Amino acid sequence: MTGSVLRLSRSAYDDIVHQGYDGGDEEVCGVLAGEHGDTESVVREVHRATNVADEPQVRYAMDPEEQFEIIERVEADGMAVVGFYHSHPAGPVQPSRTDVDRATWPGYSYAICAFDGYPYLGSWRWTGETFERETVALFAD
Repeated sequence: MTGSVLRLSRSAYDDIVHQGYDGGDEEVCGVLAGEHGDTESVVREVHRATNVADEPQVRYAMDPEEQFEIIERVEADGMAVVGFYHSHPAGPVQPSRTDVDRATWPGYSYAICAFDGYPYLGSWRWTGETFERETVALFAD
């Protein structure tokens, strides 16, 4: 997976950033939808999920039923799950220890949007043991 790329439509990127701002001091989260590949994935849409974590200021958790419904909707629209996203309103763009402990989809992207004066979106592929940073590229939609 080294050298993987996550391509996001400009509107998908903007949706994540705006959701992060709207979340205030709580993390927002959701599902990335598009085309999943072993070394390159394309995100065409994002689907926000409710953050049901016990401490939403420092972690995120998706309700399993809501996550399943989102995945069914993505697949019904002819797309695949590319991965997941969440924000770090007060933290770094890198995955936290909690992010590592809770990652469960090997080969999928985990995008993180952080806000430190300006929004920054980074992404990592989960190997099953660790996160590997991937290149984030935008395309016009």
